[in-house]
Amino acid sequence: MSRVVHFEIPADDPDRAVTFYSQVFGWNFNKWQGPNDYWLVKTGSGQPGIDGGLLRRPYPGAGTVNTVDVNSVDAAAQEVQNAGGKVVVPKMPIPGVGYLAYCQDTEGNTFGIMQADANAR
Repeated sequence: MSRVVHFEIPADDPDRAVTFYSQVFGWNFNKWQGPNDYWLVKTGSGQPGIDGGLLRRPYPGAGTVNTVDVNSVDAAAQEVQNAGGKVVVPKMPIPGVGYLAYCQDTEGNTFGIMQADANAR
């Protein structure tokens, strides 16, 4: 069974959002050293929950996205389409992490599918 393993929060002002979530929930943020402005979010340890990321809002109205771990992005993307959903951002490498695509369900909700692969380039 595939599980939600990551969330992403888009922000118009990432510094303001980092301050907000740090103050409200005590979350820790570390700027990722990858090719895009992205902050890794540590939400805690020792209890149920997941960690995530914060990024500059890519387009007006972009909302929070949950990412689901899958064995194969290609196979999962096909299953999404077979079930009436659609792939809205095709498979792309996240260097040193894996492969990611963004999809929409039949209700228009966006979610990510991630295939772990440390050799992704």
